[in-house]
Amino acid sequence: MQLKDLAAKPQLVKITLDDKEIIKEYDEAIEFYCYDRQPISEFMKFATVSEDNASHLFELCGDLILDSEGNRIMGDDMILPTTVLVKCVQKVVETLGK
Repeated sequence: MQLKDLAAKPQLVKITLDDKEIIKEYDEAIEFYCYDRQPISEFMKFATVSEDNASHLFELCGDLILDSEGNRIMGDDMILPTTVLVKCVQKVVETLGK
């Protein structure tokens, strides 16, 4: 197999938060999207996250937590509830790590 055969345009993938805490709080699963591939520059940003600037991880994930059209969900004055944001970050990291 040639390496170039693995290259492809990023595709939006649906991510579902459906654990018992989410269902209990919102009475249904929550869906959002993320691109299945990220430029190396995005991965390098993640490499700079440390205990001293862990909040930077949440800022970076703002670029990765998207709606079904690929638009950022968070921005300007739009902020997710902290418990949902943490679960989104966990799911994004898990998804991109596969």
